[in-house]
Amino acid sequence: MSGDWLGRINRWAPYALTPVIALAALPAIGPGPWVTLTVAGLTMGIMLFLVAAGLTLIFGLMDVLNFAHAAFVTLGAYMAVTVLRPLYGWTSEQSLALNLAALLLALVAAAIASGVLGFVFERLVIRQVYGAPLRQILITIGALTVIEQLIIVIWGPQGIPLPKPAALRGSIFIGSSSIETYRLFALCVGLAVALAMHLFLTRTRLGLVVRAGVEDREMIQALGYRIRRVFIGVFMAGTALAGMGGMMWGQYQAVVSSQIGDSMTILVFIILIIGGLGSVGGCFIGAILVGLTSNYVSFLEPKLALGSNILLMALILLWHPRGLFPISHH
Repeated sequence: MSGDWLGRINRWAPYALTPVIALAALPAIGPGPWVTLTVAGLTMGIMLFLVAAGLTLIFGLMDVLNFAHAAFVTLGAYMAVTVLRPLYGWTSEQSLALNLAALLLALVAAAIASGVLGFVFERLVIRQVYGAPLRQILITIGALTVIEQLIIVIWGPQGIPLPKPAALRGSIFIGSSSIETYRLFALCVGLAVALAMHLFLTRTRLGLVVRAGVEDREMIQALGYRIRRVFIGVFMAGTALAGMGGMMWGQYQAVVSSQIGDSMTILVFIILIIGGLGSVGGCFIGAILVGLTSNYVSFLEPKLALGSNILLMALILLWHPRGLFPISHH
């Protein structure tokens, strides 16, 4: 009986980790800054989730660890620059409707550009190295360098300003806590995309095929599905999500450079390992944990921000060696 209870606690404990960390930080930080930092952490976590979710699905279904994923993030950010520059009249107005329309166009353009590049990348590069992990690592790192250099050729080596739309600048106050308006917007968009992804994976036939393929690829092939087509679709969706994450991250930073994707890479891989490789739900919780930990520790002791996430990952791996929500392959 006690074994059953221990099993249940161990199964549900990962869900309690986020509120435990948030509540543990409250006395150290104080109520006013805590609300600000918590919203900032959730926003950062959601944007990291968009980038990491595609990568974890690609790995779970295709057994491909794509080190060029950062290039799709960078492309998404530069597409935002390309789309929003001509729409300056829309973004400089104090009209929320015009501002949101411009951002939506930029988000769609980022997703399409990164998705199309993902399609080409899968056909030309990834298809040659299925089932060869070492070659995958080498060829995707090489491809990352090539794509980033092409981006520099097209958009130039200098950082490009990407100012926030007029209606989304500034902050709103909840009591003594200030919350940036753009962060609330990014949080809402990210949650909407995460919800749409969850509904797709759990309520649609194709989503169920993808989830089943992550756990048992041979069964999906035996049922007559063309697994290669599913691979291409998932790869395109994963790179499109990375592009959306890059667009929102670039706008969040208010400047876009060719290193924007690389700057997220370490955190994205920490999230994949914390959540369990191949698990979208684990990826979501891992991203929120990383976002909150980064913001709380940056406030308390800025020098330890990155180290705190590596420590968090190490502690979780001591508790759950395959991550919080590992996928079991049959």
